[in-house]
Amino acid sequence: MKLTIIQAQIEWENREKNIQHFEKLIDSIIDKTDLIILPEMFTTGFTMNPKKYAESADGETLKWLKFKSKEKQSVITGTIAVIDNGCFYNRLYWVNPIGELKTYDKRHLFSIGSENQFYKPGSEKIITHINKWKFCPLICYDLRFPVWSRNRFQINNTNSKANWDYDVLIYVANWPEIRIYAWKQLLIARAIENQSYVIGLNRVGIDGNGIKHSGDSLVINPKGEVIYHLKENQEQVQNAILDWEYLEKFRKEFPVGLDADNFKI
Repeated sequence: MKLTIIQAQIEWENREKNIQHFEKLIDSIIDKTDLIILPEMFTTGFTMNPKKYAESADGETLKWLKFKSKEKQSVITGTIAVIDNGCFYNRLYWVNPIGELKTYDKRHLFSIGSENQFYKPGSEKIITHINKWKFCPLICYDLRFPVWSRNRFQINNTNSKANWDYDVLIYVANWPEIRIYAWKQLLIARAIENQSYVIGLNRVGIDGNGIKHSGDSLVINPKGEVIYHLKENQEQVQNAILDWEYLEKFRKEFPVGLDADNFKI
């Protein structure tokens, strides 16, 4: 599995400039990649002004994502502010090259930053596929709530094969530099406890509220080892390779999922 994460600056509440910027960054990807990951609220930054900046559920940014996905022959994912049936959502789009769409609305809203006063929380995760790989994409503050991201493990009685909910856990974020230590440690913890690859993509730059973001985007293997660490305070387009054989081998050798607690949300 080859994927590309784009750690970038976001122009505050300026959709046109951000689309132009991300178009250039996406076009800079030369080699074929299966998945392109963009940050949380990549068209506006972490705005609490959705009345002015939220797009319709089938708005111009979604049309652009579909166009770029088809052009690059890659799945593209990222979040924007959306209005749908009169409610505002921090919505993740997962778009594939043939125009198929899945969406995830952020479950855990950052009440400390008043996100819950402007947006409605989602209620369902999505698990989506690229070839044999299964992905669980989540958003920023979701990272602090491990029950929501729990990777369940089951044995198929027919062929004794282990089935996992997902193989790759993704967090797209606007995570402030002041709490970057927690960002790094929690991403590592999610990889270890879920025995999956974890991708944490953060933005860089200072937003309209004066909050600084250092990036520090990470790709972590199922053992909790950081295999890619993007540069601090710099834009970067990073390709990453995930190894299916490595993942399967580790899960077979150390099947801690057999002893996990069973629960449902």
